[in-house]
Amino acid sequence: METGSLDPTWAGDELAALKRDLGDAYTDRTVLVTGADGFVGSHLTEALVRLGARVHALVRATSSGALNNIGHLRHDVAVHWGDLTDRRSVDDAVRAIAEAPDAPYVFHLGAQAHVGESWQRPYETLTANVLGTLNLLQSIVDHGVELEKLSTSGTSEEYGNVRDGAGSQHTFDGDGGLVLHEHSPLNPKSVYATSKIAADFLTTNFHDAYGLPAIVTRMFNNYGPRQNPRYVTGTLITQALELERVEIGNLEPRRDFCFCGDGVRAHLLAALRGTPGRVYCFGQGRNVSIGEWAALILRIGEEEGHWRDRELVSVTSRFRPGASDVMALRADLTSFTAETGWSPLVSWEEGIRRTISWYAANRDRWAGRVDWRPAPQAAIEQ
Repeated sequence: METGSLDPTWAGDELAALKRDLGDAYTDRTVLVTGADGFVGSHLTEALVRLGARVHALVRATSSGALNNIGHLRHDVAVHWGDLTDRRSVDDAVRAIAEAPDAPYVFHLGAQAHVGESWQRPYETLTANVLGTLNLLQSIVDHGVELEKLSTSGTSEEYGNVRDGAGSQHTFDGDGGLVLHEHSPLNPKSVYATSKIAADFLTTNFHDAYGLPAIVTRMFNNYGPRQNPRYVTGTLITQALELERVEIGNLEPRRDFCFCGDGVRAHLLAALRGTPGRVYCFGQGRNVSIGEWAALILRIGEEEGHWRDRELVSVTSRFRPGASDVMALRADLTSFTAETGWSPLVSWEEGIRRTISWYAANRDRWAGRVDWRPAPQAAIEQ
């Protein structure tokens, strides 16, 4: 089954490799994706369609009824309009896969996933991420769905910072850098991170109590085409495309950035080969400071002719509140790679090029969603 043109997420050889390595596993398999119209969810949905899966997409209903990211797949997926916090609409989607002739896969990516917005919308964040997860899990149990695998998407933010006096419980590399794995202590520093820990534990609770073949994945800072422009990579790129002065928050925290195409492969392999009841971490396996990441984006964008002479400025108004910032995130890939065979394929430089290319070509997709003030029209015209 072929659909419309791809965003620059997959190179031709990467898409061919995806079909070669995973086509047999997902062709003609029933799959439900929650959050299917979101950033990672849309890329996962598209990959599953191209692998020949029978995809059910749970998409948050809005008055416009728009599909922002999977509109080009509208005739290739069964769209279930609803909301994870509304049990009836969750039941409708689960009932559809309960009638499937095979054991379905479920990828649970639906969430309020922005750290900063979790402070602005804490009740919505907790309701969507905790109650939404509970609704999905309980509905699967109540409808007696025999699943192949359920994968709940967690986050690296759950690890937070090393608590005072708890260094001996953590793993460090030879240079003293923190490396986080499946058994590292959790220390959430935001409403978002706390809500995701609750969702993770609910998933393992239902595995233990009801035997759901469920796993948890913790992604480390996915980025790429279609991402909300209020995330760090998107806000850097969109500002650089439009403004001479690029404002960002704290430059010191270190993050493990993983391109969304690699993240999709990780999700697919985790569900296929992961052991129920387990937690799996994946990322690039190395980290970089936000300041270094910003400098890399600005350099590549200038080399590619998208902008010139951008000034990077750190402003305190864009810092996380109080002492809530997480200072270092980096994934230990040892366990995940050993069990699934996954490793990242896209370099930071290549991933940034593809991401800038998408934002540059799709201003109408992000112009009304940015977290910065556009320049006056007169200034733009000059």
